[in-house]
Amino acid sequence: MYKNLFSVAVLTLLSRATGFVRDVMLAAVLGAGLNADAFVVAFRLPNHFRAIFGEGAFNAAYVPCYSQILAKHGFDAGRYFASQIFTLLLGSQIILLILALIFMPQFIDLLAPGFRADPQKFSLAVTLTRITFPYLLFITLVTLQSGTLNALEHFTAAAFAPVLLNVVMILFLAVAFLFPSAGVAAAVGVTVSGVAQFLLTFFALHRMGLHEHFVPHVWDAEVKHFFLVLGPAIIGSAGVQLALFADTIIGSMLPTGGVSSIYYADRIYQLPIGVVGIAAGTVLLPEMSRRLAGGDEAGAYYAQNRTMALSVAIAAPCFVAFIMIPEIIMRGVFLHGAFTESDALASAAVLTAYGFGIVPIVLIRSAVASFQSIGDTRTPMFISLLAVAVNVGLKILLFRPFGAAGLAAATATGAWINLLLLMGVATRQGLMRLDWVFGKSAAATSVAAFLSAIFALLATWPAAELCARLPRFRNEIELTLLLTGGAVVYSLVLGAGLYFSGLGPAPGALARRAQQSGLFAGLLRRFRVSR
Repeated sequence: MYKNLFSVAVLTLLSRATGFVRDVMLAAVLGAGLNADAFVVAFRLPNHFRAIFGEGAFNAAYVPCYSQILAKHGFDAGRYFASQIFTLLLGSQIILLILALIFMPQFIDLLAPGFRADPQKFSLAVTLTRITFPYLLFITLVTLQSGTLNALEHFTAAAFAPVLLNVVMILFLAVAFLFPSAGVAAAVGVTVSGVAQFLLTFFALHRMGLHEHFVPHVWDAEVKHFFLVLGPAIIGSAGVQLALFADTIIGSMLPTGGVSSIYYADRIYQLPIGVVGIAAGTVLLPEMSRRLAGGDEAGAYYAQNRTMALSVAIAAPCFVAFIMIPEIIMRGVFLHGAFTESDALASAAVLTAYGFGIVPIVLIRSAVASFQSIGDTRTPMFISLLAVAVNVGLKILLFRPFGAAGLAAATATGAWINLLLLMGVATRQGLMRLDWVFGKSAAATSVAAFLSAIFALLATWPAAELCARLPRFRNEIELTLLLTGGAVVYSLVLGAGLYFSGLGPAPGALARRAQQSGLFAGLLRRFRVSR
């Protein structure tokens, strides 16, 4: 499991890294004004669809169904079941695409109602969303094929697919002068990347002889059961993303730049969520399902505790950075071209509010696995609905007095409610058993995070003074110095805490191993405690 977790996390990290390059180019070309707001709305739909449908819900329903058919009836039956779902999804997506292209103005009224007040922004959003909407067709099929690959424990192609989205968009932005505008170039890049991702996952299955094909009979008991499970799974897995989606709808009512501020802060905020939370959930669910099906409850809870401990350890320094140096982060990453100092400050306020929700969000996927591993998708659904209701209610109350930052604060609050309810219900039903190893590692992580926050507080002014004398790259070097110093402090204190709590070797060994194979791999080995 740890090997798969590491593999998915590394590829997801590559996706986020190329995503940073993409977003830096977008910020430099579009800034955070009218054009950026219109493109963000056009891009939000496929991006949220991937997160809601592809990065949790579909796997939660499809992987157990496919695995059961595979175990009982063999690969031919599994391929036929996948082909049934493929035929249904392709047909439904074609119909949806035709309707969306026809009724796109009405769709934008629903997605971003505040844009009607600005005819130019509304018209541009309609045009760009018409260009990006076909991406949904391809990403739906990629989601299906990724689920098949994950069920067969082939994670590489599915985890690499998002990298293609970023690379293709970067290429199209680089030749934006060939298009009417950079927004149009980026929108075309989104749709072309969908084709590239589909070809990647299709040929990964083709090499195994398991690619889908059209079938005449698409509705039987297995398919019916799959859709009955999928509905609650989508709602249960979509809580956080639905909250972010509500940010777009309500944010459209803010002054120009509000939607863009949320988007740029969200891109930074999504890094640990993708690298840790999604990767952990992707690998943990099949691992727990397999162990529980084999009667190994202790092994299932062992895997869950170590995954949650690792998730907290990697999310904690991100929390510190988002709270302590948000302005420096936004200036260092995005302050180029059309992206101004005021844009950086506005996005930094949103990032700070988001930061308070980073820990629960990376843990939600691991907590949901307690229920999904036994086929229960309804309990997480009801909990998610309650958290989303509170979240959206807070957004409505906070967005006028606090702007975009109020929306982000509501998202963080909703995430905490979601996680605490999931853990409370799971523990009460005996589906989650936190152990002392998790407790000790969480304590060591808390101390390390506190001391790295002290470092950020003390080092910010000297770093700013030093970089003020530099002729170029002041913001980038200041950010690099603070992140590097904070990472060193955090790693050393965490290594010492794990050692003195009996969870790892001496700090010197931790440093040597981290240097040899990377900090992520070093931390993985610290949590791999023998039972």
